[in-house]
Amino acid sequence: MSTSNCVPNPHLSVKSQIREFILESLARPKGISSFADGAPLMEMGVIDSLGVFRLVSFLEEHLGVRVDDQEINLDTLRSVDTIEALVIRKRGK
Repeated sequence: MSTSNCVPNPHLSVKSQIREFILESLARPKGISSFADGAPLMEMGVIDSLGVFRLVSFLEEHLGVRVDDQEINLDTLRSVDTIEALVIRKRGK
């Protein structure tokens, strides 16, 4: 089962892939059509508990990072910017 309604474009930057997944798979179905990269996604209602699971699955399956349980928190998954920082940090290990 796919975690996304859209296939990520590997030619996009990490941030663009994250933004596209969140917009198409999590935000639009809730009627949210835009958000800033630094916007608090959970506070805005873009990401809920199921969305966290879908987002982590996307990061692991499509961006090739393993997200540890302790990294699944409000600070790490707060915004597109913080999610991008997590991916970059995990890829650097």
